[in-house]
Order: sequence, then C-alpha cells, then structure tokens
Amino acid sequence: MLENYFPVLLFICVGVAMGVVPVVLGKLAGPNRPDDKKLSPYECGFEAFEDARMKFDVRYYLVAILFILFDLEIAFLFPWAIVLKEVGTFGFVSMMIFLGILVVGFVYEWIRGALEWE
Repeated sequence: MLENYFPVLLFICVGVAMGVVPVVLGKLAGPNRPDDKKLSPYECGFEAFEDARMKFDVRYYLVAILFILFDLEIAFLFPWAIVLKEVGTFGFVSMMIFLGILVVGFVYEWIRGALEWE
C-alpha cells in the first residue's frame, strides 16, 4: 500500500531539494562582501522621495480589476473554443450572451472614463 505513495514522496523530496539546495549553496559558496551601498534600503541609485506606504490612485485599482475581468474572459473562451462543436448552437448563444454582457460593461467603463489615465 505504501509503495503506491513512493512517487509522490519522491516528487516532494526532489521539489524541496530543488528549492533548498541552491539557497544553501549560495550561502556557503557565495561571496559575502557587504558595504554601505549594498546595505542601504534602496539600490536604485537615489534615496526614496516618498513614504513606502503612500496611497495609490483609485484608477490604478480600476485598471487592475478590468485587467482581471478581461483575463478571466479569455480563460473562459479557450475551453469553449475547444468544445464548440460539441456544445452546438446553445453553447454558442450562451457565450455570445456572456460576451455581450462583458462588452456592455466595457463600454460603460469607457464612457465613464475609467480607462483614461491623466
């Protein structure tokens, strides 16, 4: 019975080893020469000019939500396109209704100016 789980145990061990071994080798064999610039909190070449906890504009979140919405739309379109012949007319009409609702939402957001970045 336990021999059935051996491939799973082997997969877990190899996965953990692939994550842990490079980190340990990097700590043991890698150079460790810290200086003031490497230990500074920002390595981009200049000091931070604002607080890291600054508030973002609401439009950033709107664009992110719209991206997720249309990304999910594509996630629904791929399986639908594969089985289009099997689902027939009902599946086609259902997807067109789904896409129509998304297009109406997209046009509404466009009219309201959510896609404008000023």
